[in-house]
Amino acid sequence: MQALILTIGDEILLGQTIDTNSAWIGQQLNAIGIQVTRRITVGDTLESISSSLQEGWSSYDLVIMTGGLGPTKDDITKTAIASFFQVEMVFSEDTYARILRIFDRLGRPATEAHRAQCFMPANAQLLPNSMGTAPGMWIKQDHKILISLPGVPYEMKSIMTEAALPRLRQQPGLIPIFHHTLLTAGLGESEIASRLSNIEENLPDHLKLAYLPALGQVRLRLSAYGGDARVREAEMETIADQIRGSLGQAIYAEGDTSLEACLGELLLVRGLTLATAESCTGGAIAQAITSVAGASRYYLGTMVAYHNELKTKHLGVPPEILASEGAVSRPVVEQMVRGILSTYQADVAISASGVAGPGGGTPDKPVGMIWIAVGNQQDIRTRQLKLGKNRSTNIEATAILAMNELRLWLLDHPELTGSGMPF
Repeated sequence: MQALILTIGDEILLGQTIDTNSAWIGQQLNAIGIQVTRRITVGDTLESISSSLQEGWSSYDLVIMTGGLGPTKDDITKTAIASFFQVEMVFSEDTYARILRIFDRLGRPATEAHRAQCFMPANAQLLPNSMGTAPGMWIKQDHKILISLPGVPYEMKSIMTEAALPRLRQQPGLIPIFHHTLLTAGLGESEIASRLSNIEENLPDHLKLAYLPALGQVRLRLSAYGGDARVREAEMETIADQIRGSLGQAIYAEGDTSLEACLGELLLVRGLTLATAESCTGGAIAQAITSVAGASRYYLGTMVAYHNELKTKHLGVPPEILASEGAVSRPVVEQMVRGILSTYQADVAISASGVAGPGGGTPDKPVGMIWIAVGNQQDIRTRQLKLGKNRSTNIEATAILAMNELRLWLLDHPELTGSGMPF
């Protein structure tokens, strides 16, 4: 079964709202063997909705629409659907009674607009909305299915989960899709593709390998189409083992997790505490680390020493090194690690100093040159990053690569353990 997702709303086209609905719907459909092969976003006009619905209905087995079911004048999705199928709009007493109960609990009267919201295409089966006033709609005709959902994400998810997905699972002819995901950091997409070229060339037709790159990371997704689940999972595990052999420690986890969570688990298992000293990243490394629930069990804190005087005062960076080498240098990030280890009494540390941009670069130290350091008092590892011109991208990439550098350092020091938090 192939599907089209049709998203409706001027606010999406104008960039005022990000369409997260389509991504979530696509994930849910993929999990039950329905392939989304196209996504369309249109504005709140009858003509654009109708023409897109015509295109989708003629070409796809399933069309899922989101948006345009509310009580305002620009919510015209139901009108477009009724016109397309050439059916009348009928009043839903059950929907109106439910809306009246909702407003009675709120202590407010329902408006005439809410009553108008209860008119539905005559051929639609209503899908209950436990989170709002607008029900979803299910129309099955000519061996095709149309599902119309509210655009509010939590309402859409509620209807999909409770009503639409159970019905879709019962449709005949669904081909199951199985996935196995490997998460990598520190290697670029082209480098990974080069290492895996022989593996890819020998994949059977029912197995696919997708590269999903992000800043400093690449998600590798193996997909198997059809067949027995145990057989396909065994096949994917065999391929995954070959990938592990080719990429080694660049793979930080499998499944659905994050680099910062993986690093945190590694620290927690070892009983190690972590502190960070940041300059150009301005606390981004700390933010990433503390985004993981339970980070307080291993993370002590950060020192954002943006000005050189603070690097000297709080982290012990000698003024003569700053004068001779500059803040963007190996000796400075090494001393930042030593300083934060001493100040916070941490077992291991991360530091970063560089030119995030867009200004401030020189011929010797251009925008995007950033030094990072990781380690403990006995062994500090440094790395020079050569990134791009975009400030926010440089900061985010530095945080990712610095965390990954510490992960690799810890893997190279398997003997290192600690006693956990000192308080």
